[in-house]
Amino acid sequence: MSKKHPIISVTGSSGAGTTTVKATFDQIFRREGITAVSIEGDAFHRYNRADMKAELEARKSAGDETFSHFSYDANELGELEEIFRTYGETGTGRTRHYVHDEGEAARWGTAPGNFTDWESFDEGSDLLFYEGLHGAVANDEVNLAALADLKIGVVPVINLEWIQKIHRDKASRGYTTEAVTDTILRRMHAYVHCICPQFIQTDVNFQRVPVVDTSDPFIARWIPTADESLVVIRFRNPRGIDFPYLTSMIQNSWMSRANSIVIPGGKMDLAMQLIFTPMVQRLVTESKRA
Repeated sequence: MSKKHPIISVTGSSGAGTTTVKATFDQIFRREGITAVSIEGDAFHRYNRADMKAELEARKSAGDETFSHFSYDANELGELEEIFRTYGETGTGRTRHYVHDEGEAARWGTAPGNFTDWESFDEGSDLLFYEGLHGAVANDEVNLAALADLKIGVVPVINLEWIQKIHRDKASRGYTTEAVTDTILRRMHAYVHCICPQFIQTDVNFQRVPVVDTSDPFIARWIPTADESLVVIRFRNPRGIDFPYLTSMIQNSWMSRANSIVIPGGKMDLAMQLIFTPMVQRLVTESKRA
């Protein structure tokens, strides 16, 4: 953690909704006049698309059916840890982009399935913002959680997460339901052992819970809407959280435990604005005093 160069890390699996959380933080940064450097978890995959396919085949041939992008060793976590550490100490670092599709290829000038070149961060940023799979990993080799000042988990209930992933991958990446299902099954081991343990480390977790039937996510015709959901917000340390203020500002919300508040799904953006704006302001104020 760094008082002078703070780091915010948003972590969640594919289809969890971390990109939506990033959009809310972008609004906060614009409104508060904060300059943030953003980095994406996909930029720290170890393999491009072709190499990952070859690695998957090699692992399967060797009897490993669990290797996936969720696996620690499919990602450059040491590189990510070094960037977190360097930014915390100096406010500098570097990143790149993983190009998913033709639209991103036109933007970045790199073919889909490949990485752009590494580039240094712009100077003069107020904080570093990470969004991706492994932003709060703490294992025997790396400890990203210890280097981030604010850690946020995005964790829909598992059936909803699968529905969101299936619909996204079919609509934007042209995958079949069967192909996405195979990916989900292959990733399950690493989901349990590499993704879930991060949510012990996060400071705030957002878990969207549908209130409609999602019992078979593989045949769901649409994603449950925000109005068809509740969101459970859990604070690891509730000290300093003004729960009466939050429940008064967010209609039809209530506390379910001493460290948790439940809100209507359509109020998630408002809740994030109310919760994180003062936290971000405090991080930036303290960094300028350091």
